[in-house]
Formats: sequence, structure tokens, C-alpha cells
Amino acid sequence: MPYHYLLIDIEAQTALVTINRPDKLNALNSEVIQELGKCLGELEGNNKIRCIILTGSGEKAFVAGADIAEFAEFSVEEGKTLAAQGQEKLFNLVEKLSTPVIAAINGFALGGGLELAMSCHMRVASANARMGLPEVSLGVIPGYGGTQRLPRLIGKGRAFELIATANMIDAQKAANYGLVNDVVELASLIETCKTIASKIARNSPTAIGFAIEAINAGFDDKTGFNAEVELFGKAFGTNDFKEGTTAFLEKRKPEFTGS
Repeated sequence: MPYHYLLIDIEAQTALVTINRPDKLNALNSEVIQELGKCLGELEGNNKIRCIILTGSGEKAFVAGADIAEFAEFSVEEGKTLAAQGQEKLFNLVEKLSTPVIAAINGFALGGGLELAMSCHMRVASANARMGLPEVSLGVIPGYGGTQRLPRLIGKGRAFELIATANMIDAQKAANYGLVNDVVELASLIETCKTIASKIARNSPTAIGFAIEAINAGFDDKTGFNAEVELFGKAFGTNDFKEGTTAFLEKRKPEFTGS
């Protein structure tokens, strides 16, 4: 079926899915999340597809984050629902697909964008890519699994530093941390991912599905994800969240009071 925000190109046994919202640096809103979940679910059901590559349109961003204007006025309960439904409809869904998903990170992967990349089974970044979880600069925390997946990938200390400072790191540092599998030039990013996909396609899709399930089982702790949802929502009731999102939308520096 046609999608408003997605481009799908199927070549041999690989599906290339491009988030196509370049005017917003491919930022995630509720429609993009809905479409991505539906599209990936349909590709999972196609036994001819052995691998999925996920990327963003243009040369600036994979996904630059969530669409902050969409949730700036949310209540605590609306915040919890936003995180819980997002995790269920997309982020956890991606992680649990039996069809491997490779994130081709072609630029900024910030906030929800990095969380989306981390939910994929592998990540390859272009040399110009920049990654980070800047949510605390808005008075909130990552809500799409970032507090759980980032420590598992790079360790607790480095994850805390990235989250608490809201800093971005470049592609090479991300590779050194183990956040991405490889770094290549932007011009060869998709072809590199297609080469990996072709190697995957030679192997048993049943065995690969079992391997994904087995690997995920070693990290299956719903307590942490549930806590993230609760605390993400709780942040929506603070003055710091109101100040952080307002300052972002007004393009000024926030003045946090710790309340």
C-alpha cells in the first residue's frame, strides 16, 4: 500500500525503507510511527524479504528526533501513553522482528531517531553522522527505550554521560563505543548495507529468526522499559518540561529551576 511518509524499494530479497520527511529532518510524529510499524509488519509477513534496511531521506538526517511541537502540551498521562504506545507500535516491534533490520544512519540520529536506530538489529553510519539523546535539555528523558538500549550497547557509564550531558557524538566515536557496527562514506552507505543484507539472505531465515529471539531473550527485562514509561510521563508534569519545550519552540536557551 502507498505511504505518505515512507518510500519502499524492494531489490532481490532486501527492502529499503526510507523515512521521507526531509523538511522536518525526518522527525518522528505519530503518523510516521504508525506508518513505520505497519510497513515493517507487512515486510515481516513477506517470506521473500530476507533483510530490511531503514534510512532517512536526504543527506542531513536519519531521524533528527521526535516532533516536539506534537507533545509539548501533553499531560502526565498523555506522556505515558505516548511512550507506551510508541514502544509497542514501533520500537519493540522492530527489535522483535524475525527479519533483520539494518539502520543506515545517514546523518543526525537524535532522540527518538537514535532510539529507532538502537531498536534495529545492526547499525551502519555514514562518516557525517551525529548521534545523541538530548531529551534532558527539554526537561524530559528518553521515552522510546533509550534508557534501556543505550546502556546495553555501550555500557552504563558512557550511556549516563551521553544522556546527562545531552551531547552528540560523531560516527567514529559511536563505532569506538560499539553503538554502530561500521562507519563508511555517505556515498557508499546504502551499498554497504545491501552487501551485508545479501550475506544475510544466503543463510537460513528460520535460524536467523531463532537467533534474534535467543539474543533478545538475554536482554528481556520489561521492568526497565516500564519504569522508563512511568518516569517519561512524570516529567510531563514538571515546570522544567514546560520550560524546556517552550524554550525549544521559541528557539532560546531554557532556564531550568529543578521543579
